[in-house]
Amino acid sequence: MKILVTGGAGFVGSHLVDGLLAEGHEVRVLDNLDPQVHGPEQRRPDHLSSEAELQVGDVRDRKAVGRALEGVEAVYHQAAAVGVGQSMYQIEHYVSVNSLGAAVLLEGILDHRDRIQKLVVASSMSIYGEGAYRDPGSGAILHPALRPESQLAAREFDFAGGAGAALEPIPTPEEKPLLPTSVYAVTKRDHEELFLAVGAGYGIPTTALRYFNIYGPRQSLNNPYTGVIAIFSSRLLNRKRPLLFEDGEQSRDFVHVSDIVRANLLALTSDESDGRVYNVGTGRRTSILEVAETLASQLDFPDPPEIVGSFRAGDIRHCYADVARAEKELGFAPQVTLEEGMRDLLGWLRTQEADDRVDEAARELAERGLTR
Repeated sequence: MKILVTGGAGFVGSHLVDGLLAEGHEVRVLDNLDPQVHGPEQRRPDHLSSEAELQVGDVRDRKAVGRALEGVEAVYHQAAAVGVGQSMYQIEHYVSVNSLGAAVLLEGILDHRDRIQKLVVASSMSIYGEGAYRDPGSGAILHPALRPESQLAAREFDFAGGAGAALEPIPTPEEKPLLPTSVYAVTKRDHEELFLAVGAGYGIPTTALRYFNIYGPRQSLNNPYTGVIAIFSSRLLNRKRPLLFEDGEQSRDFVHVSDIVRANLLALTSDESDGRVYNVGTGRRTSILEVAETLASQLDFPDPPEIVGSFRAGDIRHCYADVARAEKELGFAPQVTLEEGMRDLLGWLRTQEADDRVDEAARELAERGLTR
């Protein structure tokens, strides 16, 4: 097939391009080479395969989108402005790039709908807000909203159950009510719902994949608003301690980028996935503190992470994936353990330099009252 990957020069997108090329597809990339991700020179990144056609353009540009869609038979929409904290003050930018960009792309797709056989859109675990929990006292399954600020100010970070014991995090299924807690999360919900609604309305097979916390080679080390593993890595490569909010015991589901690619390739050929949404994670939760300590140890950094104790507006405590639906309907099973994935990442990190802008980003959040 001839396939368009928006955002295909980026972290996930470039790995997806490699996967599609390996399966014999012809791949075109539409990417604006955002300086925050790719650097001020905005040149074609070395990691983007020379076999892929690159068109430099913005998904909000109707003419660029129209050119990119010429002759295309399937579309992977990966392009997005990424950054939970930054989205809370660059509101117009995030809504424009993500929500308006998706709308412009979909209108362009309609002009080519007789040819296009599949749409796959990147969604995010951030749209859940908090993950799912079980009350150890009653056994009830709960979907709490954000923790009250008074609780966080008292440095009580866990949810308390009916008998006073902390709620137990459990895998978060796709059926959990969506409670996005950042502008970024709202726009990723827009991505998912816009694509599924238009796909259903026009009979274009469409699948949405809710990515959990992705890590691996090629993730930008210069963007202080990207994934936490990349942020920690940037600090450590500059011989600085990673900064951990709350007490560091909050947990996430860290999934290697190769597993993300695997899920995308399966979605392309799965008829059962049409109109469906899938979690893409590992089903395992890992604390932020454990990740920071592992990276520091492997990069021979002697000092412990700095646990700052403060909290960020909109942050959640725990969320990890229930992957049963993806296993049953897509045939997806994560293949890379965190230990294996970290070894792969560390091998790449040792060849990299990073422009650490974490302190700058932290100041920006504090000045705007988003950390307390």
